Order: sequence, then structure tokens, then C-alpha cells
Amino acid sequence: MTKNVGGIDRIIRIALGAALLLGFAFNSGGGYSWLYLLGIVPLATGLMGWCPPYAIFGFNTCSMKK
Repeated sequence: MTKNVGGIDRIIRIALGAALLLGFAFNSGGGYSWLYLLGIVPLATGLMGWCPPYAIFGFNTCSMKK
């Protein structure tokens, strides 16, 4: 797995995933509170630095080393 998520993209993913998981932790009920658990996906891809859809479609937000 070659890293394909970098920089700002990675920071946004981690922040968004953490915010959604915190929303789940502090949500007191509601019919769709389980949707906050979708925050696991951006958090995991941000922490790993690899995103499967980016790999499939050939996207790469990592800076190139010369």
C-alpha cells in the first residue's frame, strides 16, 4: 500500500473522523445516531495515509519527492 493521502487532505480526514466519532459519543439518542460511526472511515484513511478509492482512480495528494 503506497501512501496516496497527504498534507491538508490527511488533516481534514482525521479532524472530520474525530468530530463524527465525538458526535456519536456525546449524542443522547436519536434515530440516526449510528451514522456518526461513519467517521471511522475518514479517520482510518487519514491515519493510514492510504485511501482505496484514491488507489482505484489514480488520485494522489502526497507531495512528490525529487
